[in-house]
Amino acid sequence: MVREIVERKLESLRRCIQRIQEKCPPDLETLVQNIDLQDILVLNLTRAVQLCVDIGTHLLSDHELPPPETMGQTFDHLAHIGVIHPELANRLKKAVGFRNVAVHDYEEIDLRIVHAIARNYLNEFEQFAKAVHDHLQIEDGQAPAY
Repeated sequence: MVREIVERKLESLRRCIQRIQEKCPPDLETLVQNIDLQDILVLNLTRAVQLCVDIGTHLLSDHELPPPETMGQTFDHLAHIGVIHPELANRLKKAVGFRNVAVHDYEEIDLRIVHAIARNYLNEFEQFAKAVHDHLQIEDGQAPAY
């Protein structure tokens, strides 16, 4: 059951990444001038972060660890059990910080940061998805895809 949930969430994460890639303008000025693009990017970035946390929580439910006290700690626990690399955990914890600003202080979002994440850091979500996929493969006794 956990695997099915995780796979559905991975597919949602893939769609968020795809939507960001499709809608992110090449220049910051276009983003600043277009509130619809701002909303699309921010919504999908926050969803991507939330999906990563949700996936992590489901994966951790199979391990005898105390539940994470924070969203960011989810990634520390995933690194501890070897699902993701500690460096990726640290980068994803920063993404949680972005998500918190986006959700709680929407007017304070720096569009330069949104644009930079959308243009340069989506690979972190992709690395997370690949690590989770590989982890599921290993749990099933299969070799991870490289």
